[in-house]
Amino acid sequence: MRSIAGIEDADWRQAVQRELLAWYSRSARDLPWRKTTDVYPVWVSEIMLQQTQVATVVPYYKRFLEAFPTVQRLAAASEQEVLRLWEGLGYYRRARQLHEAARRIVENHGGRFPESLKEAVALPGVGRYTAGAVLSIAYGKRLPIVEANTIRLYSRLMLLEGDPTRSAELKRLWQFADALLPESDPGRFNQALMELGSTVCTPREPDCPACPLVDFCPTAARGWQDRIPGRKPKVQYEDSLEAAVLVWQDDYVLLRQCGPDERWSGLWDFPRFTMFSRDPGIIARMVASNTYAATGVRIGKPRHFTTLRHGVTRYRITLECYEAVCKTSPAVLRDGVRWFARDELHALPLSSTGRQLAKMSSATSLGRRRTRSR
Repeated sequence: MRSIAGIEDADWRQAVQRELLAWYSRSARDLPWRKTTDVYPVWVSEIMLQQTQVATVVPYYKRFLEAFPTVQRLAAASEQEVLRLWEGLGYYRRARQLHEAARRIVENHGGRFPESLKEAVALPGVGRYTAGAVLSIAYGKRLPIVEANTIRLYSRLMLLEGDPTRSAELKRLWQFADALLPESDPGRFNQALMELGSTVCTPREPDCPACPLVDFCPTAARGWQDRIPGRKPKVQYEDSLEAAVLVWQDDYVLLRQCGPDERWSGLWDFPRFTMFSRDPGIIARMVASNTYAATGVRIGKPRHFTTLRHGVTRYRITLECYEAVCKTSPAVLRDGVRWFARDELHALPLSSTGRQLAKMSSATSLGRRRTRSR
């Protein structure tokens, strides 16, 4: 084992840099965003990779760039087009901020992602980490990165026992990242750090024998891999009971667009609300309510047809799904509420459960009746 020095030792830093980059040359995954240093696709990939696994991102990344190959095309698109392509990737605020940032880049930066850190972090959805990653990879700027994978890696190299998300520890992590970053090819080095954290220095059972930095790691030397980094407080999940209602009017089904302060803002959804009672009369009143489903539409007796379970942030949701016939004139609709033919639903951006319900719509009893009547 080599002696474990630390970040203050120039020889230690250079040895870490050398070993890490040599490993990355041998072991880096073949990912589509690594085939370019063009700033636009690099930026798109970094936004998509926030809180999302690489394997999940790859097909979305490819489809998104096929639809919007340039920042100008993205800026000119409608929010609905952007959200539809993002559908299923989750954290939809990222898509809306990416879209708005594209517009600002076209309007204020000549259609090119800004090269200065100050201007980059002023864009919607671009924080210090994202800016550092994009500017280092695309422009070769010497800017450090601190994100989930590198937090774990740095913490183990530093023997940082505290909670790395606390401000004092996070400040130390940024200082460490800056000191470790080489002057030449910082973007490649940042990618190597993220790759090592993602594939080898994992949260549980890290593959230390395969790690190029094991001889530099005090955590591995002490066998403290399960102890470092310090654990964040566990998320306290809340159970939530909700209802969604497919409301039919001839061959059309009712949807409402989620408002800016709602979950899934900008997406379309079937009337949905917190469920206080399974009584059909109460469910019908809630569909018409201004406070709950906010449709203003009166319906007949709702029929339950399935139950879906899913999670959103800290909520574990049981979604009871109903269908009913509209008893209100189609012209009497509140803002953001519209009728859609079933074959129009594929083009709308929907939540994951909304998409499930859209696919089920022709299999419900009323949906089948609509199909047979045509």
